Amino acid sequence: MAEFDWKHPDYAPIWKERTERLERIRAEPALIPALKEFYKDNPIKFITDWGCTFDPRNPEMGLEAVVPFVLFPKQEEFVAFVFERWRAREDWLCEKSRDMGLSWLCVAIACHLLIFHKGTVTGFGSRKEEYVDKLGDPKSLFWKARKYLELLPKEFRPNYEAPHMRIVNADNGSSIVGEAGDNIGRGNRTSVYFKDESAFYERPEAIDAALSQTSNCKGDVSTVNGNGNPFYRKRHSGKVKVFTFHWKDDPRKDDAWYQKQKESLDPVIVAQEIDIDYNASTSDSFINGDMVQQAMSRGPGEIEVNGPWVVAIDAAHYGDDESVVHFRRGRLNLPQKTYRKIDGPELAARVEDEIGYLLAMPGSALSAIVIELDGPGVSCYDTLKRGKYKDYVVGVHTGAREKDSKNYNLRAKMWRNAAAYLEEGGVCLHNDAEFKSQICSVKYRYKDGLLLMQDKKEYKKDYGKSPDRADAFVLTFTERVNTASEPLKRGLRGII
Repeated sequence: MAEFDWKHPDYAPIWKERTERLERIRAEPALIPALKEFYKDNPIKFITDWGCTFDPRNPEMGLEAVVPFVLFPKQEEFVAFVFERWRAREDWLCEKSRDMGLSWLCVAIACHLLIFHKGTVTGFGSRKEEYVDKLGDPKSLFWKARKYLELLPKEFRPNYEAPHMRIVNADNGSSIVGEAGDNIGRGNRTSVYFKDESAFYERPEAIDAALSQTSNCKGDVSTVNGNGNPFYRKRHSGKVKVFTFHWKDDPRKDDAWYQKQKESLDPVIVAQEIDIDYNASTSDSFINGDMVQQAMSRGPGEIEVNGPWVVAIDAAHYGDDESVVHFRRGRLNLPQKTYRKIDGPELAARVEDEIGYLLAMPGSALSAIVIELDGPGVSCYDTLKRGKYKDYVVGVHTGAREKDSKNYNLRAKMWRNAAAYLEEGGVCLHNDAEFKSQICSVKYRYKDGLLLMQDKKEYKKDYGKSPDRADAFVLTFTERVNTASEPLKRGLRGII
């Protein structure tokens, strides 16, 4: 077949080639078992030879709504990628630009498993049931799956039943199952599980927990939705294989197409859903992700380190939240220390140990230990106030009202100071995806003309966890740190 013109597709030669191929098969039906065995291990070839898709936008371009499923190279790579993950029993993630044909690709993979691999169960989950299965709606995944099977030649079409949220191959016991909303992960065990647009789930951690025992091959497939969610953290964790589907990988799209998107869509939508930019600013996010990324890409050797250390503690209850300790010295920020399920006295002991290590460094000095008192930090504060660094311990109530005509409370003032610090540049931050996710997703608004930051409870309701790492960093900007007349230093004679 001649090279396919993706921008001006002519499907007539492909239909002709398929017709001739099918005539040869029907003339020699004895070939079918061998062909099925071949296609079992060659899903790309099967899709290219027999798969079809449906696009209701085609008629406006003079094309039929039903067209052969012609895979471009990046789509072929994705099919191979998913089957490799399935055979290796590995989880994976696919970040994508919008309108890349991923729904049809995932459906084609599911149907291939249904037809050729006995006893497999492929799961689909999405945040709304109508996205998984809605009768007569081409947007739903199961509508696409039924259409894909219906359009196959009868020689390869399975003997299947397709009730709501389920397709079952009666010949080999394989099936495709669907779930939605909070029910994701509560169904049967699956061979492969596709999590559709998982960056937009309302309770993603609960879904991940429910799915953890459901399948050995779970795939998150989504356009990006900022960096305040588990999809972003998973993408940058280094723990799962990642496949990137950028619009430039699609031969149907060019710069003219991109310019049209920029003219017709909101810039944030273009940045996130087309350019795959996790750091795109949103109207209610206070700190821009680009500033944080620049600081994370800068090493300690690239900055001038001066001034004393400020150590800040964001303590947590005995739950899923973290107790976090942040260490900042001027433009330098060390990797945070995080702890779970430890009490106040133990946290205080850990902090004193860490400060001891800091003061052992030549030229080091301690200015303050800042701890928030609006939550579970009180017992840690009380213990530190009885310890060897008691004169440097500062307890703050972040909800305390400010009278500066700019900030509603101390929390707002600290966040404003932290943003100004990052905007000034020359900062070194440890490269931590979870920290970046939190610092770039805390929202803000104005109350009575004063800056008011989203509080911990509101944030946890939105994202399922507390912004502990972000808050520990921000606590170093309290401005209420000069409780000791001189910074604590370590010299040749010990602590002086």
